[in-house]
Amino acid sequence: MLETRESFDAFSAMQHKDNQGLTPPRASDPGWAHGIMVNGGRQKIKCKYCHKIMLGGGISRLKQHLAGERGNVSPCEEVPEDVKVQMQQHLGFKVLERLKRQKGSKSSKDSMSFIQGREEGDDGDGVRLQDIVSTRGTGRKRGKEVAERIFNRSKRQKKQHFSTVAPIVAQPIHQSFASQESMDEADMAVARFLYDAGIQFTAANSQYFQEMADAIAAVGPGYKMPSYHSLRGKLLKRSVQEVSEYGEEVRKSWEVTGCSVMVDKWMDSNSHTVINFFVYCPKGTVFLKSVAVSDITSPEALLNLFDGVVQEVGPKNIINFLTDMSPSFKAAGKLLMEKYKTFFCTTSGAHCIDIMLEEIGKMDVIKEVLAKAKQVTQFVYNNAWVLNLMRKKTGGRDIIQLATTRFSSIFLTLQSIVSLKGHLHQMFTGATWMQSTLSKQRAGLEVAEIIVEPLFWSMCEQASKVTKPLLSVLQLLECGEKPSIGYIYDAIEKAKKSIIVAFNKKESEYLPYLEVIDRVWQEEFHSPLHAAAYYLNPSIFYNHSFSSNKVIQKGLLDCIETLEPDLTAQVMITSNINFYEEAVGDFGRPVALRGRDSLTPATWWSLYAADYPDLQRLAVRILSQTCSITRCERSWNMFERIHLKKRNRLEHQRLNDLIFVHFNLHLQERQTEARKARIRRGMLDPICMEAMDANMGDWVEDPGVLEGEDLSWMDVTVPSEIHKVKDLDDCNDSTDDRGSDDSREVHYLLISFHYRSSDSCDIKVQQRGKNIHNFIGKLILDSK
Repeated sequence: MLETRESFDAFSAMQHKDNQGLTPPRASDPGWAHGIMVNGGRQKIKCKYCHKIMLGGGISRLKQHLAGERGNVSPCEEVPEDVKVQMQQHLGFKVLERLKRQKGSKSSKDSMSFIQGREEGDDGDGVRLQDIVSTRGTGRKRGKEVAERIFNRSKRQKKQHFSTVAPIVAQPIHQSFASQESMDEADMAVARFLYDAGIQFTAANSQYFQEMADAIAAVGPGYKMPSYHSLRGKLLKRSVQEVSEYGEEVRKSWEVTGCSVMVDKWMDSNSHTVINFFVYCPKGTVFLKSVAVSDITSPEALLNLFDGVVQEVGPKNIINFLTDMSPSFKAAGKLLMEKYKTFFCTTSGAHCIDIMLEEIGKMDVIKEVLAKAKQVTQFVYNNAWVLNLMRKKTGGRDIIQLATTRFSSIFLTLQSIVSLKGHLHQMFTGATWMQSTLSKQRAGLEVAEIIVEPLFWSMCEQASKVTKPLLSVLQLLECGEKPSIGYIYDAIEKAKKSIIVAFNKKESEYLPYLEVIDRVWQEEFHSPLHAAAYYLNPSIFYNHSFSSNKVIQKGLLDCIETLEPDLTAQVMITSNINFYEEAVGDFGRPVALRGRDSLTPATWWSLYAADYPDLQRLAVRILSQTCSITRCERSWNMFERIHLKKRNRLEHQRLNDLIFVHFNLHLQERQTEARKARIRRGMLDPICMEAMDANMGDWVEDPGVLEGEDLSWMDVTVPSEIHKVKDLDDCNDSTDDRGSDDSREVHYLLISFHYRSSDSCDIKVQQRGKNIHNFIGKLILDSK
């Protein structure tokens, strides 16, 4: 692991060396690697990434800028993530160490004796993860809070919200001169714990995984891990309190923005049906509870369950109640809407798109091409030699692409195959393949024939013409950056137009696909809420392409009557709507015109509709909703235990609280940019169990026709994370038949170090897996 970590830091420093030039002599501060002195002065420094010039404050001001600390300077928007983390670590450790020294030796001794004296079963007020992690504030203030918690436990109690957790961490590895042996042993210690406890590898993608390590490192040697009783007792209780406090903060916004209740139905490994209830609003999504419903099948029984949730959330707060598409759930939703008459019951937009894709996949032409594509992936992903050859030819890119739903994963994978056409063609026609024994076996011959068959690629392209626009709609629904309800109606209309254009407006070719889309939309998804949101979205309404019709007008009126029961308010809304239509008053301000596209629709209405409070309230509450159900990763073992028929009453309560904390922590993590970046970097290997359990298991399962396997999983090349598809546009970038790389592809260098002696090392530079330079370097260690 040293190779990876050191090469990352070395590459970060080397790539800026040529441009630096003006670093102070004998400068040891890591901040100087990322800034340039202006006019030779240390107090005027230019950031190498955004080129902002820091006036005063010296190198400390630059490091705050790179670390994203607000107050003295604005954060850098261009800084690489690894540099940002390095600066955050450096600043946090520096402040913590200084404050420790200021506390004096007596406090240090008291603190260490407390840590070392903590026994296995102790549930007292010892140093915990939360004591090392700051909650609000940044920079030096954060470091001070952490140090005072360690050295003065009587002042530790402070209100906090887990949603803004940010760690103060120990000195980075490359600064502490940790040996390769010690880092390898630390990695193995973590691995042994995960293997012994049977924890899924995806746990490493949690933001709390690294925060845990950083918090322990900040305490230093002597930290004793919390005990079994602490984890299931006091710490769980504390976590429940923190999560509940956050939930209460989110709940306060429901009265203003309204909320959407989401009913997520799924089936566990024992075929037990479970419902998870979530509540969405722009401030955040919270998990309410999980209920086993295997014995609750009738619409009337489901109505009673849904009614209890409505009462818990508050009928006046609910705008949209999203249910599953199964007949009993839709019937229960209809009964619920008839009972209250103050909100709408709809189905999930993501599920709707998945049904469209499923129906399209059943059509003869698409069904045939999917079968052939599946044959290719099964062959490639079940033979280590073939898999390695594929990843070598594609520069580490994988064919399989995983998404949140089964059929979106399937068609993303098909688009991935199209984008890798040149690479795959080169692979199955090259000398390496031709000289292999697999090329002469029946399975290998069949797959090679598929890859060189023009008709296969023609069918792939036809399928992509239909599914690419729908996958773009799905991406819109799941991006989570803004409430989606104001965009879904327009997105579907644009998707249909894109399909028509893709088929050169030949009705005989595109019409069968549009008929499927329209049927699913009308039968499963369309609601007056979507029509009204479309009408009230200023970025769409004021666009020249906007067109209204009877469905839109009727949907708006239905929403006014349903969501605003007061007749006087209804009259005011209908009489004021023309001011919005004609952009009169504040609606027509220059800043409002510019804000139509730059602000979220709900924010726009909250700013520019103050003269029409009834209309404003209606628009904000409609446009603040989601139209797709949140899907969270689930701990199967946890759910199977909580829904057992034979159980202890107290332990069942504890498990309920554990699930409550689990889901809400996960929901909070999903809303952070760090989580999104980590998902892009750490996507699942397509052949891991978690991926197979998700959506694409049958596309990588053993077809049972492979022969002569000489390699095992230990010989498989790890997929390259830098080539993972970040969005739908990336997966559609095609290559020519020569297998040339996409013109937008970024080429990375990997610089590896192998120690020869105490003062020299071998340095290897690789690009796209190929050695491009080797040389011997001298090691110069800073005595500081």
